[in-house]
Amino acid sequence: MQRMLGRVAPFLYALLRIVAGLAWAQHGAQKLFGVLGAKQAVEITSQLGLAGIIEFVGGLLIALGLFTTPVAFVASGEMAWAYFQRHAPQGLFPIQNGGELAVLYCFIFLYVSAVGSGKLSIDSIRK
Repeated sequence: MQRMLGRVAPFLYALLRIVAGLAWAQHGAQKLFGVLGAKQAVEITSQLGLAGIIEFVGGLLIALGLFTTPVAFVASGEMAWAYFQRHAPQGLFPIQNGGELAVLYCFIFLYVSAVGSGKLSIDSIRK
């Protein structure tokens, strides 16, 4: 399996970065625009408004592969903050406190910040 998938690993990584970025941007769109199942938009000057900006803009930048390393690092930090502020007080484990997505996004974006933009990215074209 490694021999077969190893050849396409850079493209699978790009797919992970693109899908995670676009999925995360949707969370920001919910907060900022009150769309995609959200009942209403949040106040843009609130903490959730700032989170929405980071998620929407950051998610799009990560998906495009533009300024990927610093943006993904900020994204990882925002997800760690969200986990410890919103989820951890509800229980010890993410499965108990509803924080699975925050944990996954945190570590996916930490990995992306360490690896960089990779293939199929604007960063790779700029270099």
